[in-house]
Amino acid sequence: MERNTQKNGSRMETLGKTERIATAKQDDRRIGTSKTEHKRIGTARRDDQKIGTAKKDNKRIGTARRDDQKIGTAKKDNKRIGTARRDDQKIGTAKKDNKRIGTAKYDDRRIGTTRTENRRIGTSRTDGKRIDTSVEKMMRLAMSVDDEMQGQQDNTTTKYSHRVSKAAREAVAAKEGKCSRCPVSKKCGGCQMIDVPYQEQLKIKQERVQELLSPYCRVESFIGMDEPEHYRCKVHAVFTHDRKGNPLSGIYREGTHDVVPIEECLLENKKADDIIATIRGMLKSFKIKTFDEDNGFGLLRHVLIRVGHESGQIMVVLVLTSPILPSKNNFVKALRQRHPEITTVVINVNEKQTSMILGDKEKAIYGPGYILDTMCGMEFKISPKSFYQVNPVQTEKLYRTAIELAGLTGKERVLDCYCGVGTIGIIASQHAGEVIGVELNHDAVQDAIGNARRNKIGNITFYENDASRFMLQMADAGEKVDVVFMDPPRSGSTPVFLQAMFRLAPDRIVYISCSPDSLANDLEIITKHGYEAEHAIPVDMFPFTRSVETIVLLRKK
Repeated sequence: MERNTQKNGSRMETLGKTERIATAKQDDRRIGTSKTEHKRIGTARRDDQKIGTAKKDNKRIGTARRDDQKIGTAKKDNKRIGTARRDDQKIGTAKKDNKRIGTAKYDDRRIGTTRTENRRIGTSRTDGKRIDTSVEKMMRLAMSVDDEMQGQQDNTTTKYSHRVSKAAREAVAAKEGKCSRCPVSKKCGGCQMIDVPYQEQLKIKQERVQELLSPYCRVESFIGMDEPEHYRCKVHAVFTHDRKGNPLSGIYREGTHDVVPIEECLLENKKADDIIATIRGMLKSFKIKTFDEDNGFGLLRHVLIRVGHESGQIMVVLVLTSPILPSKNNFVKALRQRHPEITTVVINVNEKQTSMILGDKEKAIYGPGYILDTMCGMEFKISPKSFYQVNPVQTEKLYRTAIELAGLTGKERVLDCYCGVGTIGIIASQHAGEVIGVELNHDAVQDAIGNARRNKIGNITFYENDASRFMLQMADAGEKVDVVFMDPPRSGSTPVFLQAMFRLAPDRIVYISCSPDSLANDLEIITKHGYEAEHAIPVDMFPFTRSVETIVLLRKK
């Protein structure tokens, strides 16, 4: 492991002076960044200077400020720069026809997306000079493709929604007056096809993927589930109360913050639902008030349950408005008397008026504060904020299929973008010569490093960096990779990311998508830049819903 770390260190030394996280910190230097004239770019502080920004006239743009200024928001005349609203417009996320331009979300902040009037996205400007000249081309490409594809996408999405709704109505009508399988399905909106026979669901989804992707490649048959119910190992419940103050728990009605009370769900892990019901029943005896969004009073906002599919370990996360839980030891003792399989309980503090479920602060009040689970023969640590697929049965099929499509022989150099806690890269490391994982979220990177060590993987290195920036740094340093795994958010990839990937020019791209609409948009771009999509394999990760996961292999012409 040590020899491999040294080897990777020398090889990646030129990547914009990005240092590897897998090694120990030296002095006060942060890993995965560059250092120029004692200013750290994209990381921590030194001498009270905030890193990762441009500095002009002592104004820090887009970063932390001391005293009463918020991190990543810098205040000037009560206007937030980079995050908040200005005249009801989001600054730092740029809108065009109600579409967001830029990159993914990270803790409610948009990364590298600032665009105000004539400002370029992902860069800063000084005296009218562009710092990143490639951005102009990227944004022209983004807007031209956006205009061209949006009408077609909206049309096909509407048709798909109509097909799903029609199938659901016909399924209910076929029951000759019988009620839906889910009493709140019409209020909740989370299981649009709960009454549609499973094979019919797959047929509808197959038609959808075929319609969107057939212009680019061959679409294989769906990989479905043998037992498509109660598959969600991550369960979230919103807590509120009725007019008499009685505790209620459920989920938000689709597109609103109205809570739909739910006792049990056909999609969710049964044990998780039982634990949530137990917590709801304990609140009065422990005099714990649920949060009221209207007046801001109350303690308990959410409960998050994560269940290890293979390990059986269970994490309970109590999202509170205060770090103090009355009689917390007795509360945990009473909860574990009913559910001894619970292995850890965590308090997460979220006191902000936000749609985000989890806050920044958390503390374990029982157990280690995480659970372990096994996938594809590898063991992974799952923290409250870790990205880990909610359907572990289908995730194993998804990752095995993706690695098989990559055609790894044991010699390839693989780049895992958006790597999260390192699941894909660690599993792929058994079949590759070297794997590099890049992820912007600090906590996820730390978990990924721990997961690699836990599984004794010696040919993988993780970097805390923006994937687009990292690929440009690799390309500038003359580095090459054979395969890129990309697993972007539902909105798809960004023009900045795609242009960086084209600069790096891998031989093969394995695109794992959770939205066929954004996938089709990205394929339109990628196939115009020297790549050919060979075939797509859809995987049913979310039965009874409209959602579709798809893997596409693209090869350089």
